[in-house]
Amino acid sequence: MLRHCDYVLQVPLEKINLPSVNLLFETIGMITKIEMQIFNNGIPRNMPTFQKLIINFECDFDESKEKLFMTLDEYWAVFKNGNLPEKHVLFGVMKKEDWGFLEYKHLNHHLKQFGI
Repeated sequence: MLRHCDYVLQVPLEKINLPSVNLLFETIGMITKIEMQIFNNGIPRNMPTFQKLIINFECDFDESKEKLFMTLDEYWAVFKNGNLPEKHVLFGVMKKEDWGFLEYKHLNHHLKQFGI
């Protein structure tokens, strides 16, 4: 799970490129982003995950935690400088605040899920 969170943070750092989605999924993604922001909802239950972000192998917890912290530090530096991508393949047009909100919600979702 920590490795998955690390991979998700690598998307706005443009270290992991996600495949394009069709118009229907992009529309659903944009609506989901807006709904989460308006109602301060968490990540929807059973929301599909891009194959590239699925971790289906065993990981060392401490190693994954250290890597996540390093990626989080790198993300924070890029966030503060406002050098984030202007678009996400699923969520559409993204402002700095959108990236911050969605990355926080995603990380918080998994940390709470596993009681970390």
